Amino acid sequence: MGTFTTINHRVQFCVVGGGLSGLCAAVEAARRGLKVALMQDRPMLGGNASSEIRMWVLGAHGKNNRESGLVEELFLENYYRNPYKNYSIWDSILWEKVHLEKNITLILNCSCLDAEVKDGQILSVTGWQTTTQMYHKIEAPFFADCSGDSVLAPLTGAEYRVGHEARDEYGEDIAPVYADKKTMGMSLLIQAREMGGPRTYIAPVWAEKFTRDKLPHRLPDLNNDGENFWYLELGGIRDSIADTEELRDELLAVAYGIWDFVKNDPENQDKFANFDLDWIGFLPGKRESRRYVGDHVLTQGDVRDGGKFKDIAAYGGWPMDDHHPEALRTTEEPTVYHPAPSPFGIPYRCLYSRNIQNLFCAGRNISTSHVSLSSTRVMATCALLGQAVGAAAAVAGRHGTTPRGVYREYLAELQQTLMEDDCWLPGLSRMASALTKQGKLSGSKGNAEVLRNGNDRPIGDADNGLSLLPGQYAEYRFEKPVSVSRVRLVFDSDFNRETQPEGSIHKRPMYATYYLDTKATHVPKTMTRDFKISLTLADGGSRTIEIRNNHQRLVHVDIGAELTAVRFEPTATWGNAEAHVFSFELE
Repeated sequence: MGTFTTINHRVQFCVVGGGLSGLCAAVEAARRGLKVALMQDRPMLGGNASSEIRMWVLGAHGKNNRESGLVEELFLENYYRNPYKNYSIWDSILWEKVHLEKNITLILNCSCLDAEVKDGQILSVTGWQTTTQMYHKIEAPFFADCSGDSVLAPLTGAEYRVGHEARDEYGEDIAPVYADKKTMGMSLLIQAREMGGPRTYIAPVWAEKFTRDKLPHRLPDLNNDGENFWYLELGGIRDSIADTEELRDELLAVAYGIWDFVKNDPENQDKFANFDLDWIGFLPGKRESRRYVGDHVLTQGDVRDGGKFKDIAAYGGWPMDDHHPEALRTTEEPTVYHPAPSPFGIPYRCLYSRNIQNLFCAGRNISTSHVSLSSTRVMATCALLGQAVGAAAAVAGRHGTTPRGVYREYLAELQQTLMEDDCWLPGLSRMASALTKQGKLSGSKGNAEVLRNGNDRPIGDADNGLSLLPGQYAEYRFEKPVSVSRVRLVFDSDFNRETQPEGSIHKRPMYATYYLDTKATHVPKTMTRDFKISLTLADGGSRTIEIRNNHQRLVHVDIGAELTAVRFEPTATWGNAEAHVFSFELE
């Protein structure tokens, strides 16, 4: 490695890639007790969701199907701290989620370039940190590739695939007749800002010239909040890794040319006169490259059948949204939304390598066919996959087994761990703790038993929650004193939410176009803002814990006491008359 310094790290879990999947994998494993190193080749976290790329975090469709767990924790923090959806603040929220986690060593600006493998097992990975001009070598018993491009696959000999499978291989009628290496492309996004008066724009000489005839399928419309120019996409007929730099240059010419069409084409120049170019990305957002081969390959048939796997570890629910490899250059329809059920289960066996014993994978690079990838690649789904991998690493570390060993021996423990951490697994229910089952549960109204039924969201016609006005309560009582370490609460963050002010044009979690009338968003009105936990202590005394300005869905309140009763009482919400609670349990 020449004369440059090498920093050595010994941890229990190494995550390569700091997009939402890698972030969630690292945080979940760290909170579950592992010492984690997170290596990210960019100066910030978030991947396609970061300010470098600015793609929306999307996921499962349908009533009450929104993803919970860590991705919801990030969203709720953003609603609270970032009401005007400033990308710099969003970046800081992602960064602090990792930086403030005491069990994580975060290594930014560090590109993984080498791996040491012996007998089908990774011993270490090494990256080059451009800012310090140092190497970082990380030794660990478990590794996760959340890099999107699956950088560890060619470095370790892990099996992977690129491109389309032939239709007959998995019986996928969406797939092409013959296999090929073509992929979905990559995009550079644009953001615009409405100003108080006209703004001029002079295109660079190298910008591509666009007319309406060159855009048969996508005409820019800045009056539509869904306009973030995601369709400025190229690269599917090229090598989506090796040709990235050349494709970036071509995409820049496209992006600046599209803005010229928006501002200076006769049909647009008056309509969009007051809009200014606020931002154009220089880092392409990728949809597809290498995919690992795991113990199971998720296929079109699996998705269409609803993914009813015994080893469900996450779920999807986005359509099979397949992009034409020629993207912006095709004369055909560039995107086709093939229907998929929402939700559909994704099995744990897709989240680790088939031939490298200690390698997990999460994000758009999991073990899928191209067809099913077109659904599982969206970022809210990727975040769930990352959290599943982080939990699996913690289970594997606890029992001294491999990723495959978790499937064979500790699958139920993995699934319960995920559900305890507010990751919904459709078709399964969380088991309440023995202490929770032991107590006598009552409430001032309704059926308090729903607070320990193991379902922390509405499912079908079952609400699974208890509504309480300020001053009303739910309470556990015990015949003999018991030791309670903490209380687990799950509040209603409104999975079908509208967090925009009434009449606002914005409907997305982050903005793509900034209008003069842009208003602040808000924490979901269903959320419990202030509440009390009142304790009747074993010695006859009492203690009250008051929580204010809560804005999270999953909340743990430390107790650490011997007691005979514990009461939960909401005192304020973020807007609704009643607090709505899904879980009130004891640990």
